[in-house]
Amino acid sequence: MPINIARRNFIAGLGGAAVAWPLTARAQQPALPVIGLLSSRSAGDAPQLLAAVRQGLKDTDFVEGQNVAIEYRFAGNRGERLPALAADLVHRQVNVIVATTTPAALAAKAATTTISVVFEMGGDPVRLGLVASLNRPGGNVTGVTQLNVQIAPKRLELLHELVPTASVVARLVNPTNSNIAEAQSSSMLSAAHILGLELHVLNASTERDFDPAFANLTQLRAGGLVIDSDPFFTARQEQLAALTVRHAVPAIYENREFAAAGGLLSYGGSITDAYRLAGVYAARILKGEKPGELPIQQSTKVELFLNLKTAKALGINVPLPLLGRADEVIE
Repeated sequence: MPINIARRNFIAGLGGAAVAWPLTARAQQPALPVIGLLSSRSAGDAPQLLAAVRQGLKDTDFVEGQNVAIEYRFAGNRGERLPALAADLVHRQVNVIVATTTPAALAAKAATTTISVVFEMGGDPVRLGLVASLNRPGGNVTGVTQLNVQIAPKRLELLHELVPTASVVARLVNPTNSNIAEAQSSSMLSAAHILGLELHVLNASTERDFDPAFANLTQLRAGGLVIDSDPFFTARQEQLAALTVRHAVPAIYENREFAAAGGLLSYGGSITDAYRLAGVYAARILKGEKPGELPIQQSTKVELFLNLKTAKALGINVPLPLLGRADEVIE
């Protein structure tokens, strides 16, 4: 073979190798660890909460798309879909499941005993059977709780502070979620007794129940409404806020969206902070820590939101100390 032809073949071979080597290197790169995020909400609801999970991951050196992937599963506010969605994440063999809300946590717990689960919820995880204890959860489950169920009596106190002349108050409960309803029941009754209030329980587990419940409010001549912490109500808090405006009922719920939509008051644990902490725990597990050895965290941050426009429409004079305590006054 002539020398110049041999040289061309040799150079061409080097060029082919130069192209092949990076492709081979890319093919041999390990797959990203995967977090399965299981949510009771609909896709697109409260994007700030998903951003909070990503922030928690970022705070612990994980960035979605760079060194971790996230598989999202949304139940669309239909709790009956959660078991199948949890089973799908298990089938895909994700590394960690982050389950937000109590129903999602229970579905994830039932779906696997081997994949790590990090929950975000407002209930008592020991009472619900999710973990053995708060300090030593054991097994494959750990997570973060919010101060929502525990501060239910405080919502009644705040409502009483705004409408001190009301002697009859109602509490809206989802009877199909007995775990949450019962957890808030005794403390609410005790608070009502201390405040000298007559407390009535109204039930709603479907949207069809809302109109009869508000009709009962009128019949009872209730001067205020406390809405229980519950995923069903959270998914419909703007609708509930509109109903309280229509019926001119001073009402309080846990999330800012309720006050922003016209409800009088919102008071509850910071959900964004709890989601961020759940992201941190998921990252720590990816780094090798065992969920059973990570104590249950409690987000202690609480937030108060007041709709001043609604207060004025209801003829309520908001005390200056309460205005000063509000994290945000919506006008």
